[in-house]
Amino acid sequence: MVDLPSYFSAKALKSVSSDESMQQAYRLRYDVYCLERRFLDSGAYPDGLERDNYDSDSEHFHSYNHKNELVGYSRLIVPDVKGHFPWQIHCNALLAQVELPPRQESAEISRLVVRQDYRRRCGDTPSRGRQRDVSDPKGVEWQLASPQILLVLYRQMYHYSLAHGIRYWYAAMEHPLARSLQMMNFSFVKIGPEADYFGPVAPYIADLRALERRLGQSNPEMLAWMQMPERNNA
Repeated sequence: MVDLPSYFSAKALKSVSSDESMQQAYRLRYDVYCLERRFLDSGAYPDGLERDNYDSDSEHFHSYNHKNELVGYSRLIVPDVKGHFPWQIHCNALLAQVELPPRQESAEISRLVVRQDYRRRCGDTPSRGRQRDVSDPKGVEWQLASPQILLVLYRQMYHYSLAHGIRYWYAAMEHPLARSLQMMNFSFVKIGPEADYFGPVAPYIADLRALERRLGQSNPEMLAWMQMPERNNA
C-alpha cells in the first residue's frame, strides 16, 4: 500500500470565493446535493454554486484525476463560538453512555462528495458505468476510482488534523458509507440514532489515535501510506 499508484492527487485549500479551485468545488457540491440527490433546492443557488455559512471557517480538501480535473471534495468544520457542530443541529440524540470528546480537539467531516462518473456501483463495468478514458487504456483509474478518491481525501484531512491538534472526526453518514470505510480500515463508531440530515444518516465519530493503532495492527502498509507526505499537496 505504500506504493499505491497515484491515479488521484489531493490538496488542501482555504475558502477564497474568487479561487477557481473553490468555484469548482462549489459546483461539484451543487451537482451532487442539488441536482443528483436533491437534498437542497437548486433554485436557491442560481449561479450553480452550493455554498453555506460554514465555508469561511472550514478547511477544504480537493481530489484530482490525472487530467487535473476535480473528482472529489470534502471539508473539515471546527465548532462554532458556542462549541457546536452542524451535525448536532440535526442529529440531536445520542446513544446511551456516549461521551463526546473535547470540542477543541474535534472537527466534523462535511460535504464529502465524489463526482458522479467516478462513483462505482457493485458489478459495474466501463460499459455500465462511465465511458473508459482512452488515455487510460487499462481502465485502472476507473477501477480504483471511488475508494482511492476517498483515501487521498482522508489522508489530506489526517495530515491537516495532526498539524492542528485535531484528534476526533465527526461525520453524519449513511450506513453504506460507514460500511465502506470499515472495509478500508477507517472505523467510525456510531454515536446516535438515524436522523434526516440531507437524507437518512446517523452521527459517527473516529478517534485518530485508535485508527492509527488499528491500522498499525491490521494494515501497517496502509498506515505508512497515510503518514507519507502528499507529494501533490499545495
